[in-house]
Amino acid sequence: MTDSLKARLLLVMLCLSWGLTWPAMRLALVDFPPFTMRAVSALIGAAAMFAIAALAGRPVRIPPRDVWPYIFIVSFFTIIVFAVCVAFAQLHTMTGRVAIIVYTMPIWTGLLSWWFLGERPNAYTAVALALCCAGMATLIYPLATSGIPLGIVLALTAAVSWSIGTIYIKTARKDVEPFTLAAWQLITTVVVISAPAIIFDHSLDLPAISWEAWAGITFAGLFGSAVAYYLWFQIIRILPASNAALGALSSPVIGLISSIFLLGEIPSGTDVVGFALIFAASFIALLKT
Repeated sequence: MTDSLKARLLLVMLCLSWGLTWPAMRLALVDFPPFTMRAVSALIGAAAMFAIAALAGRPVRIPPRDVWPYIFIVSFFTIIVFAVCVAFAQLHTMTGRVAIIVYTMPIWTGLLSWWFLGERPNAYTAVALALCCAGMATLIYPLATSGIPLGIVLALTAAVSWSIGTIYIKTARKDVEPFTLAAWQLITTVVVISAPAIIFDHSLDLPAISWEAWAGITFAGLFGSAVAYYLWFQIIRILPASNAALGALSSPVIGLISSIFLLGEIPSGTDVVGFALIFAASFIALLKT
């Protein structure tokens, strides 16, 4: 299998995992406070990652001491800041919109990879970025006419944090086995987010948690954390950072469609136009990765 074909297949799997995780997280947030939801889903993801690695014959090992700063920095930007901002953003605006706004990430990644990695966009990447920008502008403008909602600010913060982490992975060039990197990042996330969960999340009532919330947090942990992060770290080893980011753009479209059926969220006319532009950007990126 060529690297190009492998990248396409991995991107399809990634988009399904991340896309369906959006409504799963919102279902979990009905009964789980935000910090607790992210800590528990990361814990489930870490356990799943160790199990998957063992089944694949590539057991997770304790990284060397000099790798730990790298793991912490990547964890901080790609998981911790991202995960917390997304969780709180979903409490302030529609899940489908949060999913789409978060995927302004390719815009920031494309710009940062040009500045820091020298990855000049080719014609296809430039067209995809232009469509992405147009789609994001179409989505954000109607929401910002009466003031910028907190949900948008948090979603954009998550997007920028994710792109910074992606660029750091490419610039640091640490040769860390993907299973090891993903597993220890999730463990780091559990440790860091557990502190604010203990301090701030006093509304957790375990006996009252519904099966839908348990199903949502389990799916978010298994697929949104374990499977998705492993796939992501594999993909960015194969593709330029900007192409990898653009290729993942169908994730929010899947998140939107699944939110309609699972959460009853109905998009507006401008939402539909924005989603169409973003899907076109993703399609171009997938064809030319």
